[in-house]
Amino acid sequence: MLTEKDLTLLADKGILVEKVTQQIENFKKGFPFAPLTSAASIANGGIIQLSSEEIEQFISVFDKKSQEKTILKFVPASGAASRMFKALFAFAESPSSDDKIIDLLSNYENFAFASDINAFLQSKEIDKSNLSLNHLVEIAEFILTENGLNYGFLPKGLIKFHQYDEGGRTAFEEHLVEGAVYSKDKNGQVHLHFTVSPQHLAKVEELMTKVVPSYEKAFNVKYNISYSTQSSSSDTIAVDMNNEPFREENGEILFRPGGHGALIENLNNIDADIVFIKNIDNVVPDKIKETTYDYKKALGGYLADIQDKAFEALEKLEGEVSEEELTKIEELAQSIGIQLNEGSDKKSILKEKLNRPIRICGMVKNEGEPGGGPFWVAQKDGKSSLQIIESSQIDMENEGQKEIVANATHFNPVDLICGIKDYKGNKFDLIEFIDPNTGFISYKSKNGKDLKAQELPGLWNGAMANWITLFVEVPIITFNPVKTINDLLREQHQS
Repeated sequence: MLTEKDLTLLADKGILVEKVTQQIENFKKGFPFAPLTSAASIANGGIIQLSSEEIEQFISVFDKKSQEKTILKFVPASGAASRMFKALFAFAESPSSDDKIIDLLSNYENFAFASDINAFLQSKEIDKSNLSLNHLVEIAEFILTENGLNYGFLPKGLIKFHQYDEGGRTAFEEHLVEGAVYSKDKNGQVHLHFTVSPQHLAKVEELMTKVVPSYEKAFNVKYNISYSTQSSSSDTIAVDMNNEPFREENGEILFRPGGHGALIENLNNIDADIVFIKNIDNVVPDKIKETTYDYKKALGGYLADIQDKAFEALEKLEGEVSEEELTKIEELAQSIGIQLNEGSDKKSILKEKLNRPIRICGMVKNEGEPGGGPFWVAQKDGKSSLQIIESSQIDMENEGQKEIVANATHFNPVDLICGIKDYKGNKFDLIEFIDPNTGFISYKSKNGKDLKAQELPGLWNGAMANWITLFVEVPIITFNPVKTINDLLREQHQS
């Protein structure tokens, strides 16, 4: 199946033959659906609802712990913005009397990059108060192409999201502002890590060189910014409809990026005590950041509190423990979502279950936004664990599973706070906690030929399946993603 030329390609990409063989086997047998037992909810204890007093308490805990620990903000920022401008591309290629697009472009002054458009119109001597259809097409092309802003080909992080008196602020800059509030250590160092595409790294670094000094001055901090790219060794093989390697016209095997699940390797290279994970496009203007700050700190404090209790229990389990102490440790495990089977060596079981990475996941009430959700999922040992599950992992042909999804009250906004070190201060090897059976297969095409692609277990799904997981309700106002250009016109994104 694999030629000498194929083996050379694998070696160049750093991909083991065994991994490719396993991926092809996955195509043949498929991935199992997640066996949902119920939707996680406040009613069944799957989602925690913090009181205002608890929020204040955990904010105080976080403020104290942030003086003792290394806090880092991890932002997946590799995605290009092309999908964000899909409708605009269609309009530019085939102008029509699309009222929505015409209205969008006619009201461009509401975008944070309006001054750039104004400068463009002025250079072309176009009267902005009397824009024709052709003028609107020119504006669309200016926004999208390299002859203008080139937004259609840049990552979302480089797009100006919000307008302020001093000018437009990009998504990357909004993360700098957030980081200055909850990712700052006792020395005023703000630790940020962005995952970016190799072709965009130079432009991102160029932006940071330009803007970081002003934010350091404004917040009296020093930024420690690092970057990583998705390794080619995490690419997955594509196959044809017969599950044979899909080959390009030159005979070379086609590999595709393994999805955001590949970023678990990037996260595994991070050295920090507490890691905040948040998507690049989920940022808001300063006027409504306060709630985000409060909940970020509260969840960080909640994580630190759980860590302290788990670490204390693990230290006790190193020595002799009484039955009374063992019972208390078992109650702690149950209180953080760990279900135990009866075993002869309860001490060993508790130690194994508690000595894992911990994640606190903010969950918002389901108001129709797309995305995965929090569920109780059956495990091989007969118990259930809390998992974030995507729709592609659910058997929607099964009426029972479909009903569980229909009863879900919350969904996942990607708001994670992670503890990635053990009770001895050593980093966990996060690769050990992946569930390899939680990838999924999608159908694509290239050059007119159908193919099947495989995505690795998602970063906050299967890649963290064997972590200690707790879900906490957060307000919907903390979730304001920008999926299309229209979202920038929502009230939440207007300064």
